[in-house]
Amino acid sequence: MSDITVNLSDLLALAIEVATDAATLLSDRPSNFEINQKSSTVDFATQMDHASEKLIVERLLAARPDDGIIGEEGAARDSQSGITWVIDPLDGTVNYFYGLPGWNVSIAAKDADGVLVGVVAAPTINSLWSATRGGGAFWNSKPIACNDPITLDRALLATGFSYSLEKRIGQAEFAKNLIPHVRDIRRAGAAAVDLCHVAMGAVDGYFEIDLKEWDLAAGGLIAREAGAVVAGRNGGEAGEAMVIAAGPALHRELTARIG
Repeated sequence: MSDITVNLSDLLALAIEVATDAATLLSDRPSNFEINQKSSTVDFATQMDHASEKLIVERLLAARPDDGIIGEEGAARDSQSGITWVIDPLDGTVNYFYGLPGWNVSIAAKDADGVLVGVVAAPTINSLWSATRGGGAFWNSKPIACNDPITLDRALLATGFSYSLEKRIGQAEFAKNLIPHVRDIRRAGAAAVDLCHVAMGAVDGYFEIDLKEWDLAAGGLIAREAGAVVAGRNGGEAGEAMVIAAGPALHRELTARIG
């Protein structure tokens, strides 16, 4: 076994352990919430977002004190080791707040060349997805692959909506025009799970704007390792402007329509 394989195995084991423990913390859902508004009145964090991030950061740095941190709720630390952890401590906060399923903990580790390890733990749907770069993707320890080939007119798509009212209006218009050309569209409420659902074939494709690095890092690797293409408009880099994830055949059709 090569050194990099040993390293990836260790990183993956740590990510799974910490994500699982954070998901357990979150599963004890409080009866009252403390709300902190973020970018708009519909974009907020709760005390549980912060508690989860605190647990994750403390556990990762206890095991690997020289690593860097990028966290949705403000945790930031430069890397001295070449490894940086990208954390979404509670992806799908609105689902969590309303008691809906699908919220998750998303943890990725990256180096200078991109994401090395990704883990998404979603306890309300009994799911733990994981992947390592070059090592394939897994759901509850079982290998997974995206659906391919799928044509647009037979595609079940997932999407999400921006916190910006102006952008939502444009997204609603686009969705209205797209619906007649696809099987259907789903809105689950958590980007990382949408990407993982592409990876395992629970949906055929996914598109969304305004994703941050912590939304995309772990789920994006899992989708890629399951055979999906994850890119932006016109095949560019996936990011805030657009993320399109699907098997290669459907990805070409979605990119042609969206790009």
